Amino acid sequence: QVQLVESGGGLVQSGGSLRLSCVASGVAGRIKTMGWFRQAPGNQRELVAVITYGKTNYADSVKGRFTISMNNAENTVYLQMNSVKPEDTAAYYCHLVELRSELQKMDGRSWYEPREYDSWGQGTQVAVFS
Repeated sequence: QVQLVESGGGLVQSGGSLRLSCVASGVAGRIKTMGWFRQAPGNQRELVAVITYGKTNYADSVKGRFTISMNNAENTVYLQMNSVKPEDTAAYYCHLVELRSELQKMDGRSWYEPREYDSWGQGTQVAVFS
């Protein structure tokens, strides 16, 4: 079972920087996607930044300020947050999509079928004050 452990959240002044980390353990297959979502009180969870097969995708609201990176050997993803704003205040959640090839059997035949599994971290709180 995949476990995601986030760290690095905290209180930061507007214009400052913060670095979030997320370490994945128990990954049995291949990591397809790893990244960050956030949820502010009263809002829906939204994408912040993700890496999918090495390609990055950012929310428009963080482009140019946040940078996502990944250490594949250690199954760790980072989010460098620069020039933070009060509207960045939220709980930040690490997200991972794992791709596994699972053996299927039917009518005497067997084959491998790709399956995706989602995992979420517990969240780390980021609070930006002006």
